[in-house]
Amino acid sequence: MKEKLFKKADYKQFVAGDAQFEKVLTRNNLISMGIGAIIGTGIFILPGIVAYGTAGPGITISFILAAIVCILTAMCFAELSSTFPVAGSTYSYGSIIFGQFPGWLIGWALCLEYILGVSAVSSGFSAYFVSLFNSFGIILPKALVGPFDPSRGSFINLPAIIVLLLIYFLLRRGIQASTRMNTVMVFVKIAVVLTFIGVGLFYIKPANYHPYFPMGGFGVVKGAALVFFAYLGFDVIPSSAPEVKNPQKNIPISIMVSLAVCAFLYVLLSFVLTGMVNYKSLNYADPVVFALNYVKLGKLAFLITIGALAGMFTMMLNTVYGGSRLIYALGRDKMIPEAFGKIDKKAKMPILSLNTITILAVLLGGFVSLNELTSLVNIGTLVSFTFVASGIIKLRHRKDVPDSEFKVPFYPWLPIISVILCVLLMTQVSINSWITFIAWFVIGIIVYFAYGYKKVN
Repeated sequence: MKEKLFKKADYKQFVAGDAQFEKVLTRNNLISMGIGAIIGTGIFILPGIVAYGTAGPGITISFILAAIVCILTAMCFAELSSTFPVAGSTYSYGSIIFGQFPGWLIGWALCLEYILGVSAVSSGFSAYFVSLFNSFGIILPKALVGPFDPSRGSFINLPAIIVLLLIYFLLRRGIQASTRMNTVMVFVKIAVVLTFIGVGLFYIKPANYHPYFPMGGFGVVKGAALVFFAYLGFDVIPSSAPEVKNPQKNIPISIMVSLAVCAFLYVLLSFVLTGMVNYKSLNYADPVVFALNYVKLGKLAFLITIGALAGMFTMMLNTVYGGSRLIYALGRDKMIPEAFGKIDKKAKMPILSLNTITILAVLLGGFVSLNELTSLVNIGTLVSFTFVASGIIKLRHRKDVPDSEFKVPFYPWLPIISVILCVLLMTQVSINSWITFIAWFVIGIIVYFAYGYKKVN
């Protein structure tokens, strides 16, 4: 039984299964996809909140430290994606390196990450959408803009459902149509961020930077742990591997460039924000909007809402795309019914997998309050990151796999450091979230032995 549980998947079978995809994505498409998946509302919220409660103006250093930590894991992703350019990303890497059962557990954790992630963001999109309408004096019925809760008078979150269906139909039009829309939305949110930075530079007061480290070095490090999650999302790039031109070269470069661009924007915005307003005054849910009002530029606040909506749209678009490819990979390998692993010959996409993640996201985003479950997304991501970093160590001892065009430098120290840092970040997650996540794992083990184990073997 042990041999069957840890039987290594055959990389060549994955390549054969993915051959029906059409290779249309370029390096620029991937960079845009990475930026779209990483930058959401966090860029307008986290800098102020973390500066106020933890790091002060030193939030800029927190973002730099968090970027360095994330880049360590990103380099591990780059090597694995260059070695195994197949659908399924971390799930597929785990199946090839650790065996099919560990691979299944990684895939099961990622399913939770993708489904909860896109559902939670759709709820946030709805809140900003309602706020935008309110700013024009249009009040939407309460019954149609919240999760099912008759005691509060809400029955359905209609804006969340509409945006998810819009994303679904956009993805059904094909990968090229969705990447064009993603690129437009990425340009919109970057333009909004750069507008705030450009205007805010003229309102910086150097006195606001003193003291730069009010909570000392510990505050900066703790701040880095909090903002680390603002960089998540780049792992959607490897999931597109079968549809990428020259994936061995373009995927590693795209991961690094998208992270570098996002880190640059996070640091610059944090620097300007804490220069415009003293960090002690940033205890607001919308600190960037507060800063604009503080310097008498409240008329520009609507731009932040537009930027936030664009950011959330691209996050959902890329998450639904990545999630559909993960479900496809599970079906391809018979971990779930094989129908999920079928590629529509005309559309060149796994339509049943796309339908499935959309339906689940609509049900959760449209009817369920997810505020207490979003931390599970972080656990699932960190678990997959840990497997990726440790996988590099096992990969270097394999002689039966293709050679990678990208190698993690300073081996084995960087992968080991990445594993340690991911484990440390896991300790920041609440006990209740861990209990829920373990329960999800137990369900995954039952599903595996009830279905996948028999089919695979």
